[in-house]
Amino acid sequence: MAALPVPRLALAASDGSLQLDVNGEVHVTNDAAHTDYHFSEAALLKLPAHSIVTATTWTPRSTFTGPLLSDVLSIVGAYGSQIEIHTIDDYTCVVPVSDAARYGAVLAYEMNGKRLKVSNFGPLFLIYPRDQFPMELDGAAGDAKFAWQIVSMTIKQ
Repeated sequence: MAALPVPRLALAASDGSLQLDVNGEVHVTNDAAHTDYHFSEAALLKLPAHSIVTATTWTPRSTFTGPLLSDVLSIVGAYGSQIEIHTIDDYTCVVPVSDAARYGAVLAYEMNGKRLKVSNFGPLFLIYPRDQFPMELDGAAGDAKFAWQIVSMTIKQ
């Protein structure tokens, strides 16, 4: 079995730079190969910032700020039903696209007003309003939706 190449962003983001690639079932791309939509730091910071105040299994109650996941999905014209999230350390999780609207999840780049670094969940941390939906987002199944050190997302059917 051939080894998969290390994603370009996994190498770049290990330095803490804020960027994100989205590919798969998307209508809009902006790379030369027409396969990915690359969000630079400037593009991510240009999106409206939203905050969620919540605790996670790994953090006390904090204010997490970043663009809405639904805004990112809208820009790329996502039309799949699942989001496969990829992180710097090769962790992969899958969350439903419907979670973006249902929970107002954010791709946080700040916690309590400070930029997230690789050493503390950055550069991007998928945050759900766990405190508002404890019955749905608490426990192992809920914890599995919180991904950090995100570098790319693949939209799938």
